[in-house]
Amino acid sequence: MTAIALDAMGGDRAPAEIVAGAKLAAEDGVELLLVGAKSVLQPELGRAELTIVDASEAIGMGEDPTRALREKPDASINVAARLVRDRAAGAFVSAGSTGAAMAAAAIIVGRARGVLRPALASVIPTPETPTLILDCGANTEVKAEHLIQFGVMGSVAAEIFFGMDAPRVGLLNIGEEPGKGRALEKEAFQLMADAPINFIGNVEGRDLGGGKADVIVTDGFVGNVALKTTEGIAQMVTRLVADAASLLPPAVRQHLLDAFSPVGERLDYENTGGAYLLGVNGVVVIAHGSSGRIAIANALRMARDGLARDLVGEMKRRLAQASATERQLVDERPASP
Repeated sequence: MTAIALDAMGGDRAPAEIVAGAKLAAEDGVELLLVGAKSVLQPELGRAELTIVDASEAIGMGEDPTRALREKPDASINVAARLVRDRAAGAFVSAGSTGAAMAAAAIIVGRARGVLRPALASVIPTPETPTLILDCGANTEVKAEHLIQFGVMGSVAAEIFFGMDAPRVGLLNIGEEPGKGRALEKEAFQLMADAPINFIGNVEGRDLGGGKADVIVTDGFVGNVALKTTEGIAQMVTRLVADAASLLPPAVRQHLLDAFSPVGERLDYENTGGAYLLGVNGVVVIAHGSSGRIAIANALRMARDGLARDLVGEMKRRLAQASATERQLVDERPASP
């Protein structure tokens, strides 16, 4: 099934910008199902002919995700997840509550066999090839064995989407030396060195945009802070360039802005689309809560790419191959004193 279920009621700018993004993606050939209150969505469609799957409720950004999933069975994110579970859709996309989307994916769509924790993988643009960072928000507390699996899942995603052979996997830490970090990083370093991935050791925060690693692994708390820090710095740099340009003569100003435009486009999160939730039985893309039409259209294209490249199938195959090695590594680690 190649249709993508779009949570049209989720996000700060829903439903208008969500539907507008759906229209853009549909023009690009993306097959999708709009999920939400038909009475609200129909006026937004105009002349566009998109299929609406009615959902009478929505989950707000401030609601408790697990409670909302239980108490609002007809919420748009629940309905979208059930469409994937029931194979009426192959993927779902949401810019709504990240917690609710992740819970719906894990509980309704279900974790893939052998997956300990699903992880959010976001793309960080670099001067050369992109870098994946995971987890960036799904799991604020993890164990060392979870980080090994994040490395495996991130490697598979980098191979599929970036065409990389043996992606370099780094462990985000406060220093490059093996003995750096908390107990988590120290234990994970030893296990990842023997894991079935191309582990290059520790990387630091300044390496996020430097292309030192193709996949950077950390827990969801640190990863989310790191990701949002890079987004904030990118926005700051864009503003600084605009401010500097305003002091120049008009002709020179335009040359500077034209020269910087491709850089600004690469740094704009709207042009990325969203983050893949890896490790569940369907393609799931979680977009930024403030996503506009461009970001939504790109998130839908990401979901289409995940389906076209059999992300879930490839992930399952690689995890199955790695599971025996991972279990052996965990079983052989020395007992804590």
